[in-house]
Order: sequence, then C-alpha cells, then structure tokens
Amino acid sequence: MYRIGVDLGGTNIVVGIVDENYKIITKAKRKTNCPRPAEEILKDIAACVKTALENAKLTEADIISIGIGTPGSVNKEEGVIDYANNLGFDKVPAKAILSEFYDLPIYLENDANCAALGEAVAGAGNNAKNFVAVTLGTGVGSGIIVDGKIVNGCNGAAGEMGHTVIELDGEPCTCGRRGCWEAYSSATALVRQTKKAMEEHKDSLMWELVGNDINKVNGRTAFDAMRKGDVVGKAVVDKYIRMLAVGITNIVNIFQPEVLCIGGGIGCEGENLLVPLRALVEKEHYSIHSAKQTKLCSAVLGNDAGIIGAALLDK
Repeated sequence: MYRIGVDLGGTNIVVGIVDENYKIITKAKRKTNCPRPAEEILKDIAACVKTALENAKLTEADIISIGIGTPGSVNKEEGVIDYANNLGFDKVPAKAILSEFYDLPIYLENDANCAALGEAVAGAGNNAKNFVAVTLGTGVGSGIIVDGKIVNGCNGAAGEMGHTVIELDGEPCTCGRRGCWEAYSSATALVRQTKKAMEEHKDSLMWELVGNDINKVNGRTAFDAMRKGDVVGKAVVDKYIRMLAVGITNIVNIFQPEVLCIGGGIGCEGENLLVPLRALVEKEHYSIHSAKQTKLCSAVLGNDAGIIGAALLDK
C-alpha cells in the first residue's frame, strides 16, 4: 500500500506517492498560480493527485491516505487551513473540499512541520524521537518533533523559531517584530548583509563574482568569496554564522533534541557552514557537561522532505 504526500507552496503544487520504505515512486506537479480562489487551488491538488496515480498505474484503492503540507497555521482537527498569507488562505476548509474528490483519510499540517517529520523518519534524523529541522531560505523555517510527535501548540501555530527575538529593537522582520532570528539568519538576511559589506568595501572580490552587478548577489556570494580568500566575504560569513549560532543554541537549550538538521539554500553549504557553527554551539549551549549531546547535521532529503512528511501524517 502507498501514501500520498502533497507539498503545497506559493509557487508549485507537488504531489508524491510514497511507498512503505518512505521512497517516492512518482511525482506530479502544477503551478499554484497565486493569487486565486482557494477552491481552484484545491481542485488542482485533486487533479495533480489523479495525475500521480495515473503515472504510477495505481488507483485510489491502493492508497492509505492523503497528507498535505501547507504554509501557515492549520486546524488539524477540523481540517481547516486557518491562515496562509502567501496563498491568500483564510479559514479554508481544505479537507471538506478535497473529500469531494477522494474517499480517503485526509490530513493537514504546516509545511515546515511536514519537512521535519520527513527528515526525522526517513532522513537525517534516523528515526529520532526528539528532532528539530531548521530551513534557511527566504525566511527561517523550523519544525519540532518531541517524543515522536509534531509540536503544534494550542492553535497549530507552534514551532516558529525564526520569530524569536535575538536582538532587542533590531532589524525589522516581515512578521512585524524587530530583531527576529529570521532577520539575521535567513538567506534573505545574508543577501542584505552581503550587499551592505560590498557597498562599504568596493575592493571586495565579491564585486567581481557578481560581475559588478549588486543585484546578482545571492546566498552563495559571500561563501564563494571567502573560499577565494576575500577577507570581506569571510567577515560577512563569520558574522552570519555567529548570529545563526545564537538561534541554534537557543533551540538546543530549549528542546535538547537528539538531532538538529539544517536545510534550505544556505544549508547546502554543508560542512563549510556546520564546522564553525558546531564550534560556537558547543561552546555556548547550557548542557555542555551532559553525556548526551545534540547532533548538528545537514538535511538530506531536500525538497522531498515535505512530501514524505506529509505522506506520514497518518502515522
């Protein structure tokens, strides 16, 4: 038997059919085409599920459940997406709408939580019972697993570690607060920090790397410059990692997970990021004298983590 996992994003809808070994046997994909009515997007999810089934030569009878990972906050009990700003969703009865197309159990969960579940069970977590996944992308996403269960809080909106403040009255954040961890440790923040350093140091190698076009700066620019010996690029990376370590250390102190994995675009830096990050966290975290320590590693499932995690929501 198989499970279906749906990764609903602001850009794409991706559906995967997952086997009992947590492997994706086929995918189907459509553009989300926001903004438009939620009903239309959910109908496209149903159509994408049908395409995936056809590609795998399976029928609804071969499927145990459908799980959906969505941005925003979710009321899992009622099957409602309470709010997802980048989708334009507000109190959308997703389960009821999709149940018109498929007579299967349907589960909803926040997308970052799905990615964490996927990594915990089938990826970097090696089935850890206490696990945190952090994604460094446009924002800082996080999903938290405690005793094998996703931490949702009373309203389905728990786990937003990116919106914990690490600097009072600091950089403005998209959430409306100032000084959030996300405002310093997202890829967006790193791009901003890189551009600022370039403006202050016109002789930096980073200018050459982007063809003297500051609009071409991305999350790799400072790392690439550092690898080529540019002192300005190294200074940007060092400060970025110090700020990242503040948030990671906070997570370790609060949850003491067996494994904490880092994914997203910046997470692709692998050991270039993790070696100095581990050194800072190991020096600063509260449980420094404990026999058991959190393993800090890279995520391994990439974009498949959310699909696999969504498919596992019935477990």
